[in-house]
Amino acid sequence: MPLIRIPPGWELPERLATPEAVYLNRRRFLKQLGAAGLGLVAGPALLGAEEGAALYPAKCNPAYTLDRALTAEGVAASYNNFYEFTTDKEAVREKVADFKPHPWQVEIRGLVNNPKVWDFDELVRKLPLEERLYRHRCVEAWAMAVPWTGFPLKALVDLARPLSGAKYLRLVSFYRPDEAPGQKWQPWYSWPYYEGLSMAEATNELTLIATGIYGHELPKQHGAPLRLVTPWKYGFKSIKSIVLIDFVAAQPPTFWHTANPDEYDFVANVNPAVPHPRWSQATEQLIGTNERVPTQLYNGYGEYVAKLYS
Repeated sequence: MPLIRIPPGWELPERLATPEAVYLNRRRFLKQLGAAGLGLVAGPALLGAEEGAALYPAKCNPAYTLDRALTAEGVAASYNNFYEFTTDKEAVREKVADFKPHPWQVEIRGLVNNPKVWDFDELVRKLPLEERLYRHRCVEAWAMAVPWTGFPLKALVDLARPLSGAKYLRLVSFYRPDEAPGQKWQPWYSWPYYEGLSMAEATNELTLIATGIYGHELPKQHGAPLRLVTPWKYGFKSIKSIVLIDFVAAQPPTFWHTANPDEYDFVANVNPAVPHPRWSQATEQLIGTNERVPTQLYNGYGEYVAKLYS
């Protein structure tokens, strides 16, 4: 009897796939042109031109594909939530002009055998980068599909060698009100931004620390120089511009849950059956298009993560 393969729900149908030659040609073009030539990176590259060219574009991991076309890069770069700078999504790209993501350090501390302050340049050279195509779903019911470049958070957890008592990761972003005007004019928020994951979530194979997007380094508006990506959760979990990863024993508080506990919970898994108090989560708008599609449980990644919540 012939083997009948049933594709997972997130897999891209062949009729929608970009031809391989077209995609590879585009990646070669980006590598030659550089991100600055596209006008999508605000400010100078974080790494030297020679080193950046060696790192990006990274090899695409074929295990992570999509069921929809990639969002146009210019659209993704022009529609961002980054309250540290502004609440106007379309203005973030301009408001990040004074932000300086280099030099940058990330501190690993808490219940670990190997606490360390990593220079970003050292870290990005130590952990091999790969590209993954992921959906991104905002709690505001819009969505995009992007090619992230980065390394699994598990690789960094393994370097830290957590103690048995470490059950959660607490992640913290920067606090620079002179560079981030939103931190000045929104003092009612408990800056800096902070998020958290259980150890099981942090070491899940989907969880990525992104350092690049669309075949080049992260632009500032996407959370340069490194951000969290958890594609089965609402986007506010994907903390940007991380400066601290703290291994802790108890579930840590999170930024939006602290600000509004009735609307934002710690887990924040995408779920079409659970509406936000102010809008439905049953469908999502694909930014840059006129298309609205049904929302999938866990954003379509249940095969990877449902077991974490059973």
